[in-house]
Amino acid sequence: MWRRLGRGSVAQQVEAQILEVIESGRLAPGDRLPAEREFAEQLGVSRPTLREAIGSLKARGLVRVVHGRGVFVAHPETSRELRLALDRQAITMDELFAMREVLEVPAAGWAAAEQDRARLVRVRDALDALNAAGEREPREFTELQRLDAAFHLAIVDAAGNRFLRETLGVLQKILAGGMQTTLMVPGRFEKSRLDHERIMAALLAGDSQAARTAARRHVRAAHRTAVRRLRIETARNPAMADAVPEDDDRTGTGP
Repeated sequence: MWRRLGRGSVAQQVEAQILEVIESGRLAPGDRLPAEREFAEQLGVSRPTLREAIGSLKARGLVRVVHGRGVFVAHPETSRELRLALDRQAITMDELFAMREVLEVPAAGWAAAEQDRARLVRVRDALDALNAAGEREPREFTELQRLDAAFHLAIVDAAGNRFLRETLGVLQKILAGGMQTTLMVPGRFEKSRLDHERIMAALLAGDSQAARTAARRHVRAAHRTAVRRLRIETARNPAMADAVPEDDDRTGTGP
C-alpha cells in the first residue's frame, strides 16, 4: 500500500500519499495507520516529518490521533453529522428499513454495473464467512449480525460510490439495528441466505436490474419479519405498543 519516498521528500508529499490511499478506499474510516516508527521506515522519512504530515491531516479532520492507540482515518464530516442525527433521534422501524432500501438497492445495482472483480471477490468472501457461521451450532447471533452487516457493507464498497463509502459507519449502525430484530427469528437466516445468494449471483453476472430487485426483496422481507417480531413482543409486553409501525403496503407486500 505504501511506497518509499525518495530523497528530499517533504511532509507535504507524505501527506499527499496518505490522502491518496484514503481517497482510493484502501483505508476506510476507522482503519488504523501503521505505527509511527514502522510507517516512517516504510516511507523513508524521519519521524518528525511524518508527525508534521499527520498533524496537517489531523487539522483538516482527515485523521484522528488516539493517545496510546495510534492514528486512525477519521469519519468524514458527512458521516459524523449523520451519526449524530441517529444518536439524537429515536429512529422508527419504518424509517430504519426505508433508509436501508434507499442505500442498499442502488448500491447493489452500482456494484453489478461497476464489476470491480477484486471487490466482488471480497463480497463473495464475506458471504461465505456468513454462511459458514450460520452452519455452526449453537448459532452465535452477535457474530451472525456482524458478518451479515459485513456482507452488505462489502456490496456498498463494491458500488464504487464515494458518498456511500463516506457513510459506511452510519450504514453499519442502521444495519445492526435491523438485523438485531430479525436474525433470531426461526427460519429467517435460511430465507436470508437464499436472498443473499440471489444478490450475489446478480452481482457476478453484472445484471444491475436483477441486483436491485434482489436487494429490494431482501430488505422488504427483513422489514416484514421485524414487524412481525415486534408485534409478538408487543402482545407479551403492551408497553412496547408505540414501537410497532402501522400496516402499509410496503411492509405487507414485496415486489
